[in-house]
Amino acid sequence: MKQSVNSIFAFLFVVVMSFNALAQEGNLSMSRYQLGSGDRISINVFGQDDLSMEVRLPDVGTINYPFMGEVKLVGLTLGEVEQLIYEGLKGDYLVNPSVSVTIIDYRPFFIDGEVKRPGGYPYQPGLSVNKAAALAGGYTERAARDKITIVREKDGTTRSFTVTVSDMIQPGDIITVNQRFF
Repeated sequence: MKQSVNSIFAFLFVVVMSFNALAQEGNLSMSRYQLGSGDRISINVFGQDDLSMEVRLPDVGTINYPFMGEVKLVGLTLGEVEQLIYEGLKGDYLVNPSVSVTIIDYRPFFIDGEVKRPGGYPYQPGLSVNKAAALAGGYTERAARDKITIVREKDGTTRSFTVTVSDMIQPGDIITVNQRFF
């Protein structure tokens, strides 16, 4: 009896640690999240309202920022944007600027194929393929849940790969739910 209780506790420990590792992996990937056109961000410079703004990144990926001119933000992480603005403002204008950049709205993801309402939907952190399909009205009767592909752009390269319904999506993903034949 004692051995089976220990086995149960060992099993539960492994399960909890696995979920913890997955959660940390998801958080790490979002901390490395690269901005893309369509993302809406907030730039705050403490005590400097004229340098703080909210902006949606246009297709070209650049914004016009005070004292810096055209600044390319697409492909940068939030930390890299903070550092870029800090370096641009430090010295001539501010001694030690306190810069904070946050995402207000992520760019949408798109889902097509065998879902009831294909289209673009607002991204939310922690969204799986299954949840994305639910936002699109659910799967149709002909949906092949084991034949789902995602097209994702990263570092200027577009990749296509097969995923499971429990895999996490990212902003800008194009999800295709393929049709099954029987």
